[in-house]
Amino acid sequence: MPEQSQSVTEDRTAAAEAPPAGGVSRRALLGTAGATGLVLGAAGAGVGYAAAPAQATPLSSVGSGRAMFHGKHQPGITEGLQARGHLVAFDLAAGAGRTEAAALLRRWSTTAERLMAGEPMTQDDTYVARDAGPSALTVTFGFGNSFFTRTGLEKQRPSSLDPLPDFSSDHLDRSRSNGDLWVQIGADDALVAFHALRAIQKDAGSAAKVRWQMNGFNRTPGATAHPMTARNLMGQLDGTRNPKPTDSDFDRRIFVPATGSSDPAWMANGSYAVVRRIRMLLDDWEKLSLAAQESVIGRKKSNGAPLTGGTETTAMDLEKARADGEYVVPINAHARITRPDQNGGAAILRRPFSYHDGIDAAGTPDAGLLFVCWQADPLRGFVPLQRKLDRGDALSQYIRHEASGLFAVPGGAAAGEYVGQRLLEG
Repeated sequence: MPEQSQSVTEDRTAAAEAPPAGGVSRRALLGTAGATGLVLGAAGAGVGYAAAPAQATPLSSVGSGRAMFHGKHQPGITEGLQARGHLVAFDLAAGAGRTEAAALLRRWSTTAERLMAGEPMTQDDTYVARDAGPSALTVTFGFGNSFFTRTGLEKQRPSSLDPLPDFSSDHLDRSRSNGDLWVQIGADDALVAFHALRAIQKDAGSAAKVRWQMNGFNRTPGATAHPMTARNLMGQLDGTRNPKPTDSDFDRRIFVPATGSSDPAWMANGSYAVVRRIRMLLDDWEKLSLAAQESVIGRKKSNGAPLTGGTETTAMDLEKARADGEYVVPINAHARITRPDQNGGAAILRRPFSYHDGIDAAGTPDAGLLFVCWQADPLRGFVPLQRKLDRGDALSQYIRHEASGLFAVPGGAAAGEYVGQRLLEG
């Protein structure tokens, strides 16, 4: 939840193009974002700053939103938060290698392109999403560290994909971490998102098997009277200071450049996704008074304004003190620790989903954040931020990192290409 230096999900707000008649524009720019929200994704903390859905449109028009499959970057990175999401990792089957992986990515890309256009699968469609529009569906593909060994492509493995360091706040379930292949699915309709998940699983066939899968959600577009930053399951505005595509350094921080990078050529215009399942200890959190919760975060719960005054977007005055000499924003407040100027400029684009996986026998909810953050280099983005959070974020005692993954997400596929083709056929 760190509000971190430029951290993430933007606002689906400001669509860059006028919405189609009776529909919703899909060219939405990241809205309010940045470093003051919750990051739950760095160090023991960080719930990722998520962005709010872009336009408050009638629910009847939600299905008309459409994202493009082909492009410079893969879909599902700069789009605003989606109402439903599925994260799933696969391991290649025994004996499967580069040839099988290439065929699988070709199948997946064909399916993703069709479903994102609101079309059925080429065969054996289940009709789960029949009658629905594209609903802003995005499907994003990435490669884990182990993928390169399985396919004999070790020389093409980026150094940026080296395993993440251990953090003291980690309580990781290795069976629900990492994986050869990773797929992120998002949509503004639950059936459309599930339909895509089922299609991707069926397409895997005998080439790969599911390693782990997680389901998430965000507020539905049109659920609020006007566009606003989303809230997480702690009730906090989450996404106040996400980086915006309009920032002059946005591409440099979030995407691997086409030239001048130490990364292999196939990663041009790609990005690195850090995925963390962060459980919120809601019973403990909800025992705190409102004032105590605001002190942990460093922001007002009602409107996201810093405790030093103003509105959600007002700059935080880190030097402002109370009459007793203590800082108004505590030294270990989440919003203070995650600021870019407190972390050497480290920046990530957070684009998470909330999750709820039921209530255990003791009555404790298994709920929290499926934290997903994007950056050009995780060693300059997520890692320094998480280390800082790990050393003293007040939020750490109310969250627990239970699963983790790091994936190389190549640039978008050009027309006629499949995702990863430049790696697998290079």
